[in-house]
Amino acid sequence: IDGHDIDTLVDTLTNIRALEGMQFLHIVTQKGKGFEPAEDDPNKYHGVNKFDRTNGVAPANSSNKTYTQVFSDWLVDMADSDNKLVAITPAMCDGSGLNAFSDKYPDRYFDVGIAEQHALTFAAGMACDGLKPVVAIYSTFLQRAYDQLIHDIALQDLDVLLAIDRAGLVGADGPTHAGSFDLAYLRCIPNMMIMAASDENECRQMLSTGYQHQGPAAVRYPRGSSRGVETNNTLETLIVGKGEIIKRTSLTDGKKVAILAFGTMVAPSIKAATNLNASVVNMRFIKPIDVALIEEMAKMHDLIVTTEENSLMGGAGSAVMEAMQTLNLSTPTLCLGLPDTFIEHGVHETMLAQCGLDSDGIINSIRNKLSSI
Repeated sequence: IDGHDIDTLVDTLTNIRALEGMQFLHIVTQKGKGFEPAEDDPNKYHGVNKFDRTNGVAPANSSNKTYTQVFSDWLVDMADSDNKLVAITPAMCDGSGLNAFSDKYPDRYFDVGIAEQHALTFAAGMACDGLKPVVAIYSTFLQRAYDQLIHDIALQDLDVLLAIDRAGLVGADGPTHAGSFDLAYLRCIPNMMIMAASDENECRQMLSTGYQHQGPAAVRYPRGSSRGVETNNTLETLIVGKGEIIKRTSLTDGKKVAILAFGTMVAPSIKAATNLNASVVNMRFIKPIDVALIEEMAKMHDLIVTTEENSLMGGAGSAVMEAMQTLNLSTPTLCLGLPDTFIEHGVHETMLAQCGLDSDGIINSIRNKLSSI
């Protein structure tokens, strides 16, 4: 029946309730029904922010590239240099930035439909045959293929790169699409290498690093616009497991603070550190984590603070504390991240502020902690 005919739909559902036995009702709908721009281009309106109803055009939030576009550019460039690269998506070609790749390399592009489990097992099979699969997937959708990631990819230590889009909070898409848990559920898997990008150039470098790594690797990056950092169009890699000291405190007395920031939290951490005169480290790698850098910071500072746009429980902050425990370091710590709750829809910046993950929230949390040590 026509799913847009509400009267018929209600009558049919009412009648079915009175019937005995199994029933099958096929409801046919048109995506974007009633709004001509959406009917003409439904993919464009799959997940959409506010737009002008008269013409369907959304105002540009930023002139910067999105992280998805950064991935798209990198994928084509890497495919140009390596004919073993193949790209896989579970029905998210447009959302994951695979359009340019699929146009240029249709024989190396595979859309497996809404079947995340198959996407990962398919990638494992390709890797066994000597290809280099890149799976473009949203953080929240990767959760559906957790068993396949463990048994089909990680257990065999296969060369599969996971390009994890929509990591962290996703604003209007809400809790079903938020990438709140990937650092926690990935870092406990043996053989995994995990990175979180702080800007677009680093994202590109991390993708190259993960691609060249022998074994499974994951690069997480957020939804939306990047920071406006100039992107180096080469395919250079990072030193595996090494973080970067961005700022050192200049305090000669008083309590010294070091903020160990992961991914999207680097920018607000730098802003907070300017106010607090704190050190800032861009950790880059969640696994393997830079133990030597953690030790250096812990011995030189009176408080270690970790910041991440991921579930606080089991996330990157937990990895830092585990490293400190192994090193027998007792420096006070403060871990900041997403709370133990499902966070509803909203404006991304407002949501971060409500979680205490904007610069003001980080400053307040650190000052409260300092008053107690």
